[in-house]
Parts: sequence; C-alpha cells; structure tokens
Amino acid sequence: MQIGVVYPQTELYGDPAAVREIGLAVERLGFDHLLAYDHVLGVVHADRERPLAGIYSEVDPFHDPLVMFGYLAGITERIGFASGVMVLPQRPTALVARQAADVDLLSGGRLRLGVGVGWNYVEYEALGYDFSGRGRRQEEQIDVLRRLFNDPVVDFTGDFHRIDRASLNPKPARPIPIWLGGSSEVAFDRAARIADGFVFFGGGAENTVDAWTKMRVRLDGIGRSVGDFGADWVALPDGGVEIVRAQVDAWRDAGGSHISLATMGLGLNSADAHIDYLASVATALNLR
Repeated sequence: MQIGVVYPQTELYGDPAAVREIGLAVERLGFDHLLAYDHVLGVVHADRERPLAGIYSEVDPFHDPLVMFGYLAGITERIGFASGVMVLPQRPTALVARQAADVDLLSGGRLRLGVGVGWNYVEYEALGYDFSGRGRRQEEQIDVLRRLFNDPVVDFTGDFHRIDRASLNPKPARPIPIWLGGSSEVAFDRAARIADGFVFFGGGAENTVDAWTKMRVRLDGIGRSVGDFGADWVALPDGGVEIVRAQVDAWRDAGGSHISLATMGLGLNSADAHIDYLASVATALNLR
C-alpha cells in the first residue's frame, strides 16, 4: 500500500515557499505521493438564497493542482502526484488533457488524475459552465480524455463536446489513471463503471472500510477486477501518531491500495510545523 500526504493548503496562507518545502519533505521522509485538493475560486457563503454545501470560503487559499505538480515534478524525483479531486466539469476537457499529459511527461509518469463534480455552483458560473448536468458532463469528459490520451486522431461528437479530427501531441507515455472521488451513491456507481480507482474522503476507518467493501461488491457485480481498481482513503487527523498508524493498518488490512494522510486541523501554523509532524508519522510507520 502506498502512503502519501495531503498538501495542507488552507493552513499555509498560499505561501509559495511552503509548496517547495512540503514537496521536498514528503519525498525526503519516504512518503509515496502528495495529494492536492482543488478549487479555482473561494466564495462568500453569506446571504445566498441557495446555500453552498461545502466548507471552504473566500478566505481559503488553493493552488491549482496541475500547475503545482508541474513545479514539483522539476524538483523531486520519486513521489507521485494525485489531484484529490479536481473539479473536472467546470474545466475545458481538451485543456485538462494537455495539462495532465504534460505533468505526466515532465514527471516521468507520476500523475494520478483524480476528478469529481464539486459542490460550488458559484465557481461553476464564474468559469462559464453549467452546474446542472455536471455528472453527465464528467462521464463524457472521461471518455474524451482517454481518447485524447490514446488515439492518434480524435473525431468525437457528444452531448457536451465536438472534436473534429484533432490530436493531442505529445501524448502521455502511458495511460494516465483517472480516478473519481466523492461520497454519494451516484459517485460510487459511476466510479465502478468507468474509473480506475476511487478516493474516499474523511470518515472513520470503519465507515470507509464499509464503503470500500460496497465498492468491491459493485465491481464484482459488473464483472470488473477488484485487483485492478485502486482505493485511496484521505484519512483526517484524529489524534496522535498512534491513531495514524492504526488507520494505516486498518486500511491495509481492508485491501486499500493508497492512503493519503491529512495534517490540517491539528493547529499547525507553518510549513515547518507540518513537516515536523510528518516526520514523527514517518518514523512511526518506519518509512525511513
């Protein structure tokens, strides 16, 4: 099982130096990957007729995952990069294909493209996309991405895309894995049908293991190999390093392929503080 780290973007004030420090530390400490959350815009929640479902607002900083990974690809050698998850339906598909292919090429095949549908309708509107129908758009986008990654020339007409005999060049050197993330039954069903893996968010070990068990049942039911399907649990901090070790052991025993350890919410107010905590986790997990 691969053990990674969630980039603690909301607690590092958008500090560009922290991107470098955290990225290098994650590699140095023996972790396998760095996972980054995604939002393009933060939005004021107050005084809206339609409440926003998510927790992030206009004060929470985010770096674009693919831009950040492109930078980190040049200063690291080993760690993987995972978007967890990029809000795909509010982005132009061909541009995502170009950016993802370049990150994968420049990193030597280290990208895992995690995508989801998001919750922020204001962000969708600002980016010029319709919030309704985003699930259907995402399904078509994943089809289009794979065609662009693999086919010499793409000629495609769908409900949301028209590509008239065009090519992505250069292409990634391997099929970029496309994972889904979320917490709804619709997301689970969609992932079982079309994704290479799933990112499970939050919740305790027992609930997440149960969700993974149900996902395996879905995969079996449609004839897909569970062994070829990845499972990453974004584990939220719930105590000291012994709790983290118990989370890792529980997820490994459940057959999870990846775990991404979040450090936000522990009162750590600097990159150095996050790195010190990660060092203690790495020691407890015998990563170095």
